[in-house]
Amino acid sequence: MTAAARAPAFGRAPLFRQETAARGTAIVSRMTRSPDADAEPSDAALLALYADGDQAAARMLTARHAPRVFALARRMLGEVAEAEDVTQETMLRLWKIAPDWQADRAAVATWLYRVASNLCIDQLRRRRNPTRSASDDALPEIADDAPGAEHRLQADDRAAALREALAALPDRQRLAILLRHFEDRPNPEIAAILDASVEAVESLLARARRDLAQRLAPRRAELGFTDG
Repeated sequence: MTAAARAPAFGRAPLFRQETAARGTAIVSRMTRSPDADAEPSDAALLALYADGDQAAARMLTARHAPRVFALARRMLGEVAEAEDVTQETMLRLWKIAPDWQADRAAVATWLYRVASNLCIDQLRRRRNPTRSASDDALPEIADDAPGAEHRLQADDRAAALREALAALPDRQRLAILLRHFEDRPNPEIAAILDASVEAVESLLARARRDLAQRLAPRRAELGFTDG
């Protein structure tokens, strides 16, 4: 039986977020091989175990990485259903290559981000429509700690303006911004994900920030954006 055939049916993204504390404890207990009871197995070790037929390894890798893959895809695509499809396809591709995975290649997380990024860009190209904007759940709401309806409305307007400005960026610029500022990935890892040099990533980020600043500048006072 192939690795892909053994892959568990992960279903839609909501299932990725339904791992209970009890299941997580059981998986860690089973998967920990070292004498140190508190140590968790590495991604590469889990992938090797899955290649040998261990389904608990797949569940642990899914719980560890699928939510972040889904978050990136949702922000890139602005459609929950499409983000779920990208997440599932990304994880399936990981299971397919598990028997041939080399521990000295890119980190599993970096590989997953790269596959998901390419799938997102392919999807955007297929359904490109200049008038299309990201849905309201494409990006997290900006935190609003101040009371009052006026402040909440301003926060909603600010989040909507940011979503609109991000959606207008070229695909690779938007992807670089999301990886850097929403996924907290360092520039060298973003370079590996985008198959680009670190200098190219820095250029993408600089252009994206300038574009965002220009798009938001006319409404800075209205939206409550402040310098610094």
